[in-house]
Amino acid sequence: MYITTLLCKPGQQSLTPALTQSLLGAWGGRSLTWLATMEAVEFEILTLPKNLWQVWGAMQTLGIDLILQVDEGRRKKMLLADMDSTMIEQECIDELAAEAGVGPKVADITARAMNGELDFEQALRERVELLKGLPIGTIQQVYQNRITFMPGGEVLIATMRAHKAYAALVSGGFTDFTHPVAEHLGFDEHRANSLLQTDGVLTGEVGLPILGREAKIIALQDISANQGLSVRDVLAVGDGANDLGMLQLAGTGVALHAKPIVQEQVPVRVNHGDLTALLYLQGYAQSEFVTPPNVGTAP
Repeated sequence: MYITTLLCKPGQQSLTPALTQSLLGAWGGRSLTWLATMEAVEFEILTLPKNLWQVWGAMQTLGIDLILQVDEGRRKKMLLADMDSTMIEQECIDELAAEAGVGPKVADITARAMNGELDFEQALRERVELLKGLPIGTIQQVYQNRITFMPGGEVLIATMRAHKAYAALVSGGFTDFTHPVAEHLGFDEHRANSLLQTDGVLTGEVGLPILGREAKIIALQDISANQGLSVRDVLAVGDGANDLGMLQLAGTGVALHAKPIVQEQVPVRVNHGDLTALLYLQGYAQSEFVTPPNVGTAP
């Protein structure tokens, strides 16, 4: 049995009962359940519809995400999340580069690397080299003044952890950012690269080994094993080419507002919803969401 989930941006209320009933009838669905009024709904179907991607495209034009998945095991026991442009709205290295006066050059390399046009490790080295001499105090300034959280992240993690799930943040970025981000959002652990520094400034080098695409796969395997879980028990989310390996290996991999190369290879795509979409995909109703006390506080 399969579950069809329809959702939109919170507050948009794009899901009308008429639209939902129309698709339910066309696909021979049953057990219609509203997870959030006019914002998220699901129903069961017995067979995969031949016009899935045609309907998906039509829904996209209406501002609606459509996801189809097997019902069994869709509520996961672990969350593995990318950080940049996933749990936060920025690319940290681009923000550091802006402070260093090399913003456009670094942002161009970042965009190409995230879309799979450049080798991730080499691209990271090139960008970090351009940060040489940047005072380490700039890192904290960037975090406080430039970093904002992706909507829904705190609720996603609090709700999953309330249901005994484990949450890990795994980033191709830097521990200087994953540490405070993980602490603020409530992750159980975090992994990332380290920016080398001496005499109060960045050296322009990144610590080895570099955490890239393969390292994220290893992190998925290691962390799930440490928790006594299978990779099938994991919900992974990311947006860039270096996330593809973990998204394809996890029980459910979600391309969140992702680059084209990722959307081409990951069938579960969220382009309109925020991070609470990952709860709806698991069958959580809005009434089950947990809001932690730190929501809305400054980073």
